[in-house]
Amino acid sequence: MDIYSLLQNQLGFFLLVFCRISGIFTTAPIFGSRNVPTYAKSGLALALACLLAPIVHTPNTSPDALPAYILIVMGELAIGIMIGYVASLVFSAVQIAGQLLDMQIGFGIINIFDPQSGQQMPLIGNFKYILALLVFLSTNGHHFLLTALTSSFKLIPVGSSIWNTAITAIFVDIVKGIFIIAFKISLPVLVAVFLTDIALGILARTMPQMNIFVVGVPGKIIVGVFVLSLALPFYILFLEVAFNGMHQDVYRLLATIVR
Repeated sequence: MDIYSLLQNQLGFFLLVFCRISGIFTTAPIFGSRNVPTYAKSGLALALACLLAPIVHTPNTSPDALPAYILIVMGELAIGIMIGYVASLVFSAVQIAGQLLDMQIGFGIINIFDPQSGQQMPLIGNFKYILALLVFLSTNGHHFLLTALTSSFKLIPVGSSIWNTAITAIFVDIVKGIFIIAFKISLPVLVAVFLTDIALGILARTMPQMNIFVVGVPGKIIVGVFVLSLALPFYILFLEVAFNGMHQDVYRLLATIVR
């Protein structure tokens, strides 16, 4: 076998595997965070590509023409990005819930820097996000990402992905579920704060001489933090359910791509 045939068959297939793995490491939680060095991501993706390429190798994958090969590279990269993006949507729901709680409790003007995303995040939102990361690691969610990566090569062989319009419907359904998850996470505190607002309104009508703003702001903070502490065990259990739903969404997406 000459050098050209070796590069066309072996190296071309290896680069396709590397592109799909790199796509996952771009958007997936933990692996795709900004505080992980780029060289570490590239090295881990390269090591996984070396391990998986001989296992998932399929002959005659690389086309002869360069434009066709570029299209396959873009398709493999898109598959990896979509898998990582679907896996990260649960954490987006946690951030939405935390921002909603901060606005209702009274912490809306307080933002802290999040090294994971490189953005400003609300106080409670950052706390819930870090707790979700710990639950994700304790339930071996990072192992699931690697398992889903390996399974993607079995469900969608390299270079044989079939795209259809059903992917759009899947993404709309998943994003809709993210807003439902965010509402469920914030519901206990929202109800407590709403009842506190009603009580403060009644108090303001019965005692007009009381400065309700001086009493209401710290009162809402105390009630919100107290209910949040009571709901933390249920929040952790709910995260486990949400991560199980994330697993199903990833495999549902893979099944839709090859349909």
